[in-house]
Amino acid sequence: MNPSALMPRQVVPALDVTLTTGGRYVVGQQSGERFDLLVFYRGLHCPICAKYLLELERLGEEFRKRGVRIIAISSDERLRAEEMADKVRAHHIELGYGLDLAMARWWGLYISTSKGKTSIGLEEPALFNEPGVFLVKPDQTLYYGSTQTMPFARPSFGDLLAAVDFAIQKDYPARGEYAGAI
Repeated sequence: MNPSALMPRQVVPALDVTLTTGGRYVVGQQSGERFDLLVFYRGLHCPICAKYLLELERLGEEFRKRGVRIIAISSDERLRAEEMADKVRAHHIELGYGLDLAMARWWGLYISTSKGKTSIGLEEPALFNEPGVFLVKPDQTLYYGSTQTMPFARPSFGDLLAAVDFAIQKDYPARGEYAGAI
């Protein structure tokens, strides 16, 4: 599979990360009833990521009620991931860490190099993934995907929650699946 070839209605790449609460998240195993919401974030060094995950945590119970399991994933090492879990008071979000950057590329995520310390005084890792948000169905097929080249202008979780409601109510199919000749 080409790293840019994630396609709706097709099986997503394998994904297996350690969770800060113990255990592992493996795509397709112990999935949410309707979706797994995978939120790839840049890491502890990113203040925008913390704000974004706080908003997701605030809406976490609403996603759970709709059969959505939430996993936030970074390439951070364990201690940094645990610190992020504490910072966002993760209760509804499970945080995965140690994302292999080659795997991040398979998911279509962009990779950045360190620019030193961030505005909150934390050192960026030498390499790290940029954000991505995906809804994956229990059969491991992609329903929705969005990636960014930088931390700004991410999808709104309120809008995504409304989209989940619409998809459930209307049995709306994944879109963007056509890969034939144009």
